[in-house]
Amino acid sequence: MGELLNKNLSALIDIKKEEIEKFESFLIKRTVSKKQNLLNHGSVCRFVAFINKGCLRSYSVDANGIEHITQFGVENHWIADLYSFLNQTPATLNIEAVEDSEVLLLDFSNLEKLYKSIPGLERYFRILFQNAYTSTQRRLNSTLSISAADRYNELITSYPELIRRVPLIHIASYLGITPESLSRIRKRL
Repeated sequence: MGELLNKNLSALIDIKKEEIEKFESFLIKRTVSKKQNLLNHGSVCRFVAFINKGCLRSYSVDANGIEHITQFGVENHWIADLYSFLNQTPATLNIEAVEDSEVLLLDFSNLEKLYKSIPGLERYFRILFQNAYTSTQRRLNSTLSISAADRYNELITSYPELIRRVPLIHIASYLGITPESLSRIRKRL
């Protein structure tokens, strides 16, 4: 179903060809048009999504209607509302395609089945979930202790393609600043 996913799996675990084929048989390929939601706030997140092509964002909306972007996902990354997914409770996030995208969905019940039949996948997803947690913690610490200009530099150094693919209003939201502040930072740099 996807060479990109096969490489992603193989980078973290030893997995046999027949195990990859079995894993792929549980995936659902879905295209998501630009500005279409893959997940809506309040729905239970029943899947994790591997991004085969495109770019998505996860975000929440506060009581004042202001969006707060928590994650961007591009090719070769997974995206989900992990709290909702792991606890099977209503999502606090929305997931929307920033550009036309293709994702491979793995639902919660099938993941549980795969853990039993392909033990390496339990290790694979444990590593993914650990990395997601540490990334979120690092991002929270940065938001609290690093200037917006330094956070912007960190973002463009780590993910230079995002600036070309994502509207600046979304970059500002991700950094926790206004678009005007982002414009001033970019002008200075």
